[in-house]
Amino acid sequence: MPDRAPQPVDRQLPTDEARDLISLVRDIAQREIAPKAAEEEDAGRFPREVFTLLSESGLLGLPYDSEYGGGEQPYEVYLQVLEELAAVRLTVGLGVSVHTLASYALATYGSKQQQVEHLPAMLGGGLLGAYCLSEPASGSDAASLRTKAVRDGEDWVITGTKAWITHGGIADFYTVMARTGEDGPRGISAFLVPAGAAGLSAAAPEKKMGMKGSPTAQVHFDGVRVGDERRIGEEGQGFAIALSALDSGRLGIAACAIGVAQAALDEAVTYATERRQFGKPIADFQGLRFMLADMATQIEAGRALYLAAARLRDAGRPFAKQAAMAKLHCTDTAMKVTTDAVQILGGYGYTADFPAERYMREAKVLQIVEGTNQIQRMVIARHLAGPEGR
Repeated sequence: MPDRAPQPVDRQLPTDEARDLISLVRDIAQREIAPKAAEEEDAGRFPREVFTLLSESGLLGLPYDSEYGGGEQPYEVYLQVLEELAAVRLTVGLGVSVHTLASYALATYGSKQQQVEHLPAMLGGGLLGAYCLSEPASGSDAASLRTKAVRDGEDWVITGTKAWITHGGIADFYTVMARTGEDGPRGISAFLVPAGAAGLSAAAPEKKMGMKGSPTAQVHFDGVRVGDERRIGEEGQGFAIALSALDSGRLGIAACAIGVAQAALDEAVTYATERRQFGKPIADFQGLRFMLADMATQIEAGRALYLAAARLRDAGRPFAKQAAMAKLHCTDTAMKVTTDAVQILGGYGYTADFPAERYMREAKVLQIVEGTNQIQRMVIARHLAGPEGR
């Protein structure tokens, strides 16, 4: 490696415990994830054993209460863990973010009895979760979802199809939004559905441009029966729960995006300092130096933006606008930086022999998931100018 090889990100962490946590994550990432990442992504293999290890290491419940097996870490720290994981393999970083999203409803809105019964296994017992909001005909317009939950005595019977579900078919539990009342957002409730419930099945995973190791699938509910004790929050509160979860989830996507962008920048710097043309490293050419400088600046700005939003959240202050800004900026940055990394590597960047092309393919989905970047702009504009059509 050249003397100017990239160094690990110099993180500003609030405690010694957080610094030790980042060291643990980096060790696991380099020892258990990085060596197989490219091969397993190419083969479309989901690394369930890695998630088992992360669970055993206390890394699947970082922002939640230690009373239930969580790590009780501030979002400022949790998001930087996601960034470290995503920089090595987005399937893992995004997977942890989705699991955290799937656990959010119960951890935040569940009753004490529900939390005691379910959270320990969800946060540290090896289980993996999925979040079921989108449907084939309701993506950005999530309030128009059609999956129904009909009351039958002390049970609910859920019927419908969810789409674009990360971990669909391999999750151990599903946090499901279903219609229990009137049309629109006020008729939606949230349920915790075990993967083994009769009538629950998953379609074949989607064939995707990137993140091939992370299964994304439709999940079908054919008369799935769950007890009322698995309803989370009040009847009709589900859409509010879903939106609240997404505010936090968007920060997870932002952190993952910066992780991918950082990995692409590191690859570009390493290549540019090693590759020689016209008798000198290509990093000595001003055109490439300026590209690298712009890439690094965009990444630092994105990191600062998501951490600022996280600190608002940790302080109990409103952060929805800043979360939307972070998701928008960080994912656009990831797309731009990974594209530039491919350009810097030239023909090699377009081949699977180098990871730049994988980073570029993976970055694209981050502009889409958990609210497209067009939706983020709508959210930000509402905070600035109020609702449309007033």
